[in-house]
Amino acid sequence: MKVLVAGATGAIGRPLVSALMAARHEVIGMSSSENGVLSLREKGADGEVANALDENAVLALVKRVKPDAVIDELTSLPQRYTPEEMRAAADRDRSLRLIGGRNLHSAARAAGATRYIAQSTGFFYGPGEGLATEKDALAVNASPEVAGSVRTYIQIEERVLGARDLPGVALRYGFFYGPRTYHDPIHGSASEQVREQAYPVIGSGRGVFSFVHVEDAAAATIAALESDPGVYNVVDDDPSEMSVWLPAFAQFLGAPEPPHLSERDALQKAGADAVYYATQLRGASNGLAKRKLGFSPRRLEWLSKSRSAAR
Repeated sequence: MKVLVAGATGAIGRPLVSALMAARHEVIGMSSSENGVLSLREKGADGEVANALDENAVLALVKRVKPDAVIDELTSLPQRYTPEEMRAAADRDRSLRLIGGRNLHSAARAAGATRYIAQSTGFFYGPGEGLATEKDALAVNASPEVAGSVRTYIQIEERVLGARDLPGVALRYGFFYGPRTYHDPIHGSASEQVREQAYPVIGSGRGVFSFVHVEDAAAATIAALESDPGVYNVVDDDPSEMSVWLPAFAQFLGAPEPPHLSERDALQKAGADAVYYATQLRGASNGLAKRKLGFSPRRLEWLSKSRSAAR
């Protein structure tokens, strides 16, 4: 299958391109820079430069390539995972996902693609009991930036799933970990902050985080090329509260125990979104992805190590 990957040099794009090539697909990576294209070509993939916000450029590229499938992994996230930098990047990231994604989707339809896959969220579900399934509502009434992100993802899903002429899949990924992610044990921004004791457990720490290794996310994305259209939670088997996973992550890194911060102090220092993450996130169920995509995620490494050490 000929597959065009937009955002091909990002955290998920890199392992996805490698996995697609290993599965013998013909891969064309779309990047916003010449350096990105060079890195793709060094891996043996074709690379094309295009600004996703340039509607005509995207249309010309997709019509020329004529892919069977298009995978939208467009993001514009900061290098450092801090509340301040995430807020500063929010408008830019939202514009790329909405406008760039719309340009890409329209071009895929015009070029006659037969499958479109888009990145969505598996960690912004609304309140409820137990793990959320794809039928549960997203957190439209969350803290300001979280609610804004939820509205963005809802628009993406409505566009992708509502196109009658192009079967679409929305993959609700968990928090990425693994190489070149914020939780990369060596170079990740979150890992650096944990080592510096700058990543606290806030309040009760009862917010439930659903992670996924980027290579497992890539495998699920490839499976979605031939799956039923629809929405899938692509998260691992270890949804866990911040009060559990963050100390285990620190231990895994050989870092000191994370500090604790009250909700009141966190509101002043980090903002409402940081408090929401720490106290109100709801974990997600991957049952549908297991049944329909053959999804088989690895165990969350730092929790596995922590439990083994406790025995």
